[in-house]
Amino acid sequence: MALSRIHCVSLLGLEALPVEVEVDVCNSEKLGMIIVGLADTAVRESKERVLAAIKNSGFQIGSIFSTVNLAPGNLKKEGVFYDLPIAIGLLHSLGLLKDEGRHSDYLIVGELALSGQLRSISGALAIAMMARAKGKKGLLLPAVNAKEAAMVTGIDVFAIHHLQEAVDFLKDPSSLAAVKAEVSSSFSQQGPPEIDFIDIKGQEHVKRALEVAAAGSHNIILSGPPGCGKTMMAKALVGIMPELTLEEALEVTRIYSISGLLKEGQNLITKRPFRSPHHTVSYAGLVGGGAVPKPGEISLAHQGILFLDELPEFSRPVLEMLRQPLEDGKISISRSQGRFTFPTTILCVAAMNPCPCGFRGHPYKPCKDSERQIEKYIGKISGPLLDRIDMHIAVSALNHCEMEKNSSKESSEQIRKRVKEARHLQHYRFGKAKANSQLTSAEIRRYCLLDAASQELMQMAAKAMDLSARAWDRILRVARTIADLAGASQIDQVHLLEAINFRGPISSL
Repeated sequence: MALSRIHCVSLLGLEALPVEVEVDVCNSEKLGMIIVGLADTAVRESKERVLAAIKNSGFQIGSIFSTVNLAPGNLKKEGVFYDLPIAIGLLHSLGLLKDEGRHSDYLIVGELALSGQLRSISGALAIAMMARAKGKKGLLLPAVNAKEAAMVTGIDVFAIHHLQEAVDFLKDPSSLAAVKAEVSSSFSQQGPPEIDFIDIKGQEHVKRALEVAAAGSHNIILSGPPGCGKTMMAKALVGIMPELTLEEALEVTRIYSISGLLKEGQNLITKRPFRSPHHTVSYAGLVGGGAVPKPGEISLAHQGILFLDELPEFSRPVLEMLRQPLEDGKISISRSQGRFTFPTTILCVAAMNPCPCGFRGHPYKPCKDSERQIEKYIGKISGPLLDRIDMHIAVSALNHCEMEKNSSKESSEQIRKRVKEARHLQHYRFGKAKANSQLTSAEIRRYCLLDAASQELMQMAAKAMDLSARAWDRILRVARTIADLAGASQIDQVHLLEAINFRGPISSL
């Protein structure tokens, strides 16, 4: 009998951290096992699963007592990753697995069924990234997660169906071939948009605003009466967004994988996320939380769209928590175990009625609200939050003539081509996948230069609209995107004027 050390992982937030599974065995009057190393209930319960899986896989281990230590001892261990490495370590310590030390070359994770079969785990992509970063020769994990992990290049991934298969592989690595994943085929599986712009009647100015928002990843708020198409247009926005790059797709997939939200058979998320939380969502549900924080809706929308319908109905504290992630592209949560940071590079689309009843400014239906009620309703959205929304767009109700007219002549695919060309200009300008909404102050001074006439126009707008310094910068960012859509190297007055018009005061929407 010998001490065994098997390499495994622990997931903390969005990170996979290395864990060493130490197994020591001694003779005993009855079969038993103890697990130490700050393990949660699910991990401590693994001893029954492991012992049953070993027995049902045909191994005879007799009456022994084993001590399993999950190191480091100050890192909390959660989940079901440790079944397979504990079983491998136990068999190695008993001399039933003679692999000449090969197990140290591999990262091993997996949950065991009582039969010895392996069940699915969460976070396979993050685990594969960590295995590659640690210079491991390969990764052994449940077969159902193998293709997801194989999306990470530079690491061999081996699909394990049963405990016996893992033992056989460690004895003879030629018994299994590494899993290969076709990344290009995953990207080619994208279908047509759920809602096409060609099916949206009227609202040409709103469609133009959404095109600009998609081209520069600008946050936008739509204000209009019920039934004017705010939700429909927000959902159609996904169809004109540029495709995810491979790096972005891996980022999004990692978040969904760790959160356990990947669909069965889904190895890579290739479509930009669209998240639409209900206005009753909690603080933790929106920004993330828990004893060991998990990503919230805003992080699940990373590299995609976060749609907040009925914005004033969200609780004030929840809305105020959007300020940091909208500004910084990340959210930080502090817990006793440390500080967790989740990415939040999103395009935020908010929708609201112009008043509590919804019919202020409606051409046919009178508004029933008093000025005080309207002021209180709009006042639920703070000025600092509105400052972080680049574009404020009024959506009018459609009249009967507009509803009878044919839809837009432009499809989502046609608009998307212009958006992609504008994004390509931005990527070339910055030397990386970065949108105009992320321009720093120094980059604004460099890339958003105004001529004398445009400077005068901007000064007049700032005085008339009482613009803050943040709002000033956001107008310039939007103007830069409009110029990119026009293929212009410099911002002209026409580009600036359109950007200013997209920044209407919320009280007038």
